[in-house]
Amino acid sequence: MLDTAVRAFSRQGPEVTLESIARDAGVGIGTLYRHFPTREALVEAAYRSELAKLCAAADDLLTRLPPAEATRAWMDRFVDYLATKRGMADALRLVIAAGTNPYAQSRDLLVAALTRLLAAGVTAGTIRPDVDPGDVLAGLSGMSLAAQGPEQRDLAGRLLDLLMAGLRRH
Repeated sequence: MLDTAVRAFSRQGPEVTLESIARDAGVGIGTLYRHFPTREALVEAAYRSELAKLCAAADDLLTRLPPAEATRAWMDRFVDYLATKRGMADALRLVIAAGTNPYAQSRDLLVAALTRLLAAGVTAGTIRPDVDPGDVLAGLSGMSLAAQGPEQRDLAGRLLDLLMAGLRRH
């Protein structure tokens, strides 16, 4: 249901009907409401699910790739995550208007994921030891804003490559 909700809110905004989300997810509307009693609860859960997937990807990538490659692959996922978040912006504003801050722990979770990636790179001798994960997160956010939209994906990739070049230990 959450993946379906993310796609629906990203494409159609907060106006998408919960009935259509339930139908596309292959469940009844009662099942959707049992898990998410309000539209805001569904939007917040969908956003938090995307954040959790991104943060968990750091550990998964580190098990499959050398640290520098894992970091670069995670950065690509971060750009995709921000694109999804932008797509859900109107729906997330409803959550905020209802009195909840879906972003309350986002920065801490993202910095923790980046810290694990960068620390693995430092241990492997491929990433500079003087890099602050918060600075990298700020750089990633700025690059993602500069390269918004699918037509700018190549630009985002080039910017990420530049960032990685600056992170590498020489």
